[in-house]
Amino acid sequence: MSDGLLGPAQIRALAAEHGISPTKTLGQNFVIDPNTVRRIVRVAEVGPSDVVLEVGPGLGSLTLALLPAAARVVAVEIDPRLAAALPGTVAAQAPERADRLDVVCADALRVAAADLPAEPTALVANLPYNVAVPVLLHALETFPSLARALVMVQAEVAERLAATPGSRVYGVPSVKARWYAEVSRAGSVGAAVFWPAPRVESGLVLLRRREPPAADRAETFAVIDAAFAQRRKMLRAALAGWAGSSAAATAALEAAGVDPTARGEALDVGDFARIAAHRPRP
Repeated sequence: MSDGLLGPAQIRALAAEHGISPTKTLGQNFVIDPNTVRRIVRVAEVGPSDVVLEVGPGLGSLTLALLPAAARVVAVEIDPRLAAALPGTVAAQAPERADRLDVVCADALRVAAADLPAEPTALVANLPYNVAVPVLLHALETFPSLARALVMVQAEVAERLAATPGSRVYGVPSVKARWYAEVSRAGSVGAAVFWPAPRVESGLVLLRRREPPAADRAETFAVIDAAFAQRRKMLRAALAGWAGSSAAATAALEAAGVDPTARGEALDVGDFARIAAHRPRP
């Protein structure tokens, strides 16, 4: 163990001490490599003025790497056993920084601004694979103070989030993430740095907050959902249900300056926002 960070033996010992076995239900794969958490903190550009929101801190690997770099870390953990254990781990490994940590036992899909002791400026997290995209989008919507995010997700999800129009994996996550931020891949992470080791590789995704389009978010997201629900269809057909008819969809698309024969995978978030603004009113 180096500079208070946790290695494989320490992670397993902590799990045994607290009677914790990683569960697939909660998507628990604990990082056991200090170099990986150091890299995450570096790529996330965490600084001394940051209040970092960490989702799913688990046994504390990333938390311990974040604490020296940030002003404060607010860790949201759904598992009560892990939430209860984390302050003790930090007190033992980094006693001089224990006062920088706040632990909130809550579901990250439902956590609200009022649940946190401070407004977060950065999201840095090893997100559970099964809820990574919903958690990310919920955080970006719920905490407008987040200026950036660095998340570790399944490699396939990382590819989708960072995909650009025209890519075969460009879809709903790609467009919705860009409502809030500029999105880019920030590296790959092998399975060996986790316990238990997942069967897939992971990827880092960096998001930098930007001003959203000048449109209604819920309406725009409804257009995105409709366009990709039938992604091989032309937009005039895919959006017929949303607009009320194929003719109405065609009219909305033409008013927005979008080719009705295009497909959703060719459009960026600004295109979808313009379509939403031209939804026919009954």
